[in-house]
Amino acid sequence: MTTEKATFTWDGGTVSGAWHHPGKGKDYLILAHGAGGTMDTPQLKTYADKIAARGLGAVRFNFAYAEAKKKAPDRTEKLEACYRAVATEVAKRAKRLFIGGRSMGGRIGSHIVAEGFPADGLVFLAYPLHPPGKPERIRDEHLKTITAPMLFLQGSRDPFARPDLLDETIAALPTATLHRVQDGDHSHKVPGRPAADVVDELVGATFDWLEKL
Repeated sequence: MTTEKATFTWDGGTVSGAWHHPGKGKDYLILAHGAGGTMDTPQLKTYADKIAARGLGAVRFNFAYAEAKKKAPDRTEKLEACYRAVATEVAKRAKRLFIGGRSMGGRIGSHIVAEGFPADGLVFLAYPLHPPGKPERIRDEHLKTITAPMLFLQGSRDPFARPDLLDETIAALPTATLHRVQDGDHSHKVPGRPAADVVDELVGATFDWLEKL
């Protein structure tokens, strides 16, 4: 596994990125960061390193607002445009391309796939099904238009995805698989459990899913 720094160009300029190349093969998973993070969010980087070491390459990148060191995310259309440009570049080098990311990043990835961007699968690290405390605002309608396999890696204590509502969503998506991290929060943090151990669980669940595709 090797890591390569990168820059990606889109309509709004350029953003930083990083490729995690597997030892063999050319399958890649794009990992966009969450609303409050960057491409260097520790769990995201560790997850990328570990999946690449097992044979699934990864690509991390900054959304434009994170590149500019702003705290508030850009409007949805701008986030989508940035993700789409990155995915277009990665697709040129990938044999199989998977779209995903943490929280907001994964959701934006699902938007571009729902709009027609081709993907071999989607991986969500804590999909934000609804805002905390607002379970009536479910964000799943566009997911119902996606035919590619989807993997949801979700903490059982995630305030962005009430378990019963997430179960309902998964049941309505024929291609979806759910792996629940027991006692995990929105960042997959589990009380009394080392962060590295949780990432190992996420990686294991990812490869269990991949082997069934």
